[in-house]
Amino acid sequence: MPTDIEIARSVELKPIVEIAAKVGIPEDALHLHGKTIAKIDDRFIAGLPKKPGAKLVLVTAINPTPAGEGKTTTTVGLGDALNRIGQKAVVCLREPSLGPVFGVKGGAAGGGWAQVLPMEQINLHFTGDFHAITSANNLLAALVDNSLYWGNPLNIDPRRIVFRRVIDMNDRTLRSIISGVGAPTNGYTREAGFDITVASEIMAIFCLANDLKDLEERIGRIVVAYTPDKKPITAKDVAAEGALSVLLRDALRPNLVQSIEGTPAFIHGGPFANIAHGCNSVIATTTGLALADWTVTEAGFGADLGAEKFLDIKCRKSGISPDAVVIVATIRALKMHGGVAKAELTSENVPALEAGLANLGRHIENMKGFGLPVVVAINHFVSDTEAEVETLKRRVKSDFGVDAVVCKHWAEGGAGAEELARTLVDLVEREKANFEFLYGDELPLLEKVETIAKKLYRADRVTASAAIKKQLKEWEAAGYGSFPVCMAKTQSSFSSDPTAIGAPTGHTLPIREVRLSAGAGFIVVICGELMTMPGLPKVPASVNMRLLENGVIDGIA
Repeated sequence: MPTDIEIARSVELKPIVEIAAKVGIPEDALHLHGKTIAKIDDRFIAGLPKKPGAKLVLVTAINPTPAGEGKTTTTVGLGDALNRIGQKAVVCLREPSLGPVFGVKGGAAGGGWAQVLPMEQINLHFTGDFHAITSANNLLAALVDNSLYWGNPLNIDPRRIVFRRVIDMNDRTLRSIISGVGAPTNGYTREAGFDITVASEIMAIFCLANDLKDLEERIGRIVVAYTPDKKPITAKDVAAEGALSVLLRDALRPNLVQSIEGTPAFIHGGPFANIAHGCNSVIATTTGLALADWTVTEAGFGADLGAEKFLDIKCRKSGISPDAVVIVATIRALKMHGGVAKAELTSENVPALEAGLANLGRHIENMKGFGLPVVVAINHFVSDTEAEVETLKRRVKSDFGVDAVVCKHWAEGGAGAEELARTLVDLVEREKANFEFLYGDELPLLEKVETIAKKLYRADRVTASAAIKKQLKEWEAAGYGSFPVCMAKTQSSFSSDPTAIGAPTGHTLPIREVRLSAGAGFIVVICGELMTMPGLPKVPASVNMRLLENGVIDGIA
């Protein structure tokens, strides 16, 4: 097989005007970024009526392993397959962050013959949305420090500035810094730090806002600092919401691209799922639902993170809910969850596969617990043996009561996922979703965390310092108690220990830190050793990237 980038370059892209026309978007509603990328005009979106009977499908996965799962690839392949069997489908994805593109993962636009294109632009600067979000975030940070510098009229306590700067890159040296060093004209010297852009509250607000007005109101509610007597100071107090909205106006328009097979794809927003809420923008998803019969979207990492946040945060804030859930698994990854080393994954090992099924089974049970129909997509690898495939299909049906479908979209495009598409359509027609949240708004914040930890992660208890418990109580007293919680923990395990593979039980979930995202409307709960600014691996993906003599980019996986 050729590489992903070789496949991408072999495809003759259709003009984006033609792709838009497939779902009824007229040319005058497009803001073109070249011939194959466009943004959708907000006035056109505002005028769209709801589409009766439109179906929303959430694609999630088992806990990720170094063997790979292929959630984005499956989302694209399923969208292509639905169109191939006569349905009208679009896909909705997140925009890739430069951090993992140059760090661990490389590209994030699908793979093989199930990609969204043009993959180089999508993986790099795309339409500049992340640059706009980064700039808006850092303008707000600068305005806070500026108010402090010019006489401090808001009585900001420099020790209690809680809004951090961001950059869209993995850079561990920026996690904790001292800012304002040097002459008095450089501002107050204080402890500060950076998060990665995809962990920014501006990113979360961007992805949860319904429109520009909602965006501006949410920005104004961001708590940026406190006075010495702990009175909150907001972005509105430093008169930031107008300028930030100006920076974000164009970015808030959803991006439209295409799959290899010409399926319309909305790619918009990109919060990480291990440190943020992990879903593409509400605007993109609801636009898809207004234009197509099927909208296929994905939530980051495993179902314990991205899917839970999609359901408990995005659905709660937007009023949408999925009609079905697709859980992606690979035989390779399940064998790793069963204890097999990565170097030995190409050898048949049915006992290890069966041992690893515990991880998949828990995700199935958890998604069913939300009242949602479930189907498993087995993302096929050439090393999968017939015995392993048949064992997986049989055990998933007998043990968990759902269908497991082998998918070959990576090698065959939409044709390789047609069985999954037909199974999904039949499932949605046969089994109606009865969606309910995991917890109610009225539950105290710490009990919301405990509910997630005990029901989804199968932890025995949650630990938090007296200071954290006090902080949560203070936020409840201040009117934030109805907020959902956004769990920030390792993606590799149900626990806070990334080495605890499979389906661990009886563990303890330690809360290290809590952060208020008043504009986004949730509380971030940071567990274990997870960092909101990742670092680069020993051998970053960037070392394989270069420009060829003709200016073509090489090395984006």
